[in-house]
Formats: sequence, C-alpha cells, structure tokens
Amino acid sequence: MRRTANAVIGGFISFGLAPSDLRLLTTRGAKSGFLRTTPVSLVENTQGRFLVGAYGETGWVRNLRKDGFGTLRHGGWIELVSVVEVGPERAAPVLREYLDHARAVMVSGQFTAAPDSPDDDFAREAATHPVFEIVRSTTVRL
Repeated sequence: MRRTANAVIGGFISFGLAPSDLRLLTTRGAKSGFLRTTPVSLVENTQGRFLVGAYGETGWVRNLRKDGFGTLRHGGWIELVSVVEVGPERAAPVLREYLDHARAVMVSGQFTAAPDSPDDDFAREAATHPVFEIVRSTTVRL
C-alpha cells in the first residue's frame, strides 16, 4: 500500500502539485549503487532544514548514512544536498514539529511519543526515527 501511495505522491511532487514541504529524495543505493527515489517531508524551522526517517531504518536512511548526500526535487527544481545525522538532543524538537504537522497523521502510529509528550520522549524516539540536517545545498532549475 505504501509503495502505491509513494508512486502517486511522487507524481504530484515531480510536477510541483504537492505541498512545498514534500520532496522527492534520490540517493544512491548503499549496496546496489542504483539510484533510488522516495517521497520525504522536509522540516524547516529556525534551527535549520531536516529530513526525518518516520518509518525508521529504511533504504533511504541507510543510503544517506553511507554517502551523506542526495538530491531533493520539487517541480522543476532540484537541490543537491549534503546531510549529517543529528543526535537525540538536536533531533527531539524536529521530531516534535514533524509529528505535530497535520500530514503526520499518516505516520503517527510509528511513534510512541505524542505531540504533547516531554522532550525526553522525543529524544528516545531519535533512536528509531533518524533525523538528518541539511548542511549544504545547491539548487538548480530544470
């Protein structure tokens, strides 16, 4: 079911018809070396820009951990990004904001913490929901 939903959402994102915080992330497969693309949510706040692994240890998470870079696409824009995985203390407010977002209802069952839980609960969530900070980016127009 998720694969079908990702394909539909991916189509909307690639044509720029999806909300601005949704992107298509393309990474190189950690084992295969093939390019892999999946929809992700971008969290932007005063602390920076982040990608959240809402479903835990997925393929794109392993790929980003291995290479540290990928591309984000929305409509006719492609952004080349370098990322670093952040620790639990830095991840906690990002996870709270992510879960508090309206569309997070689709992934809320993946989290044990609720949006009103204390920061310590979100810091513990970082062990199963990796957060990557975008530390460098270059945007190009197609």
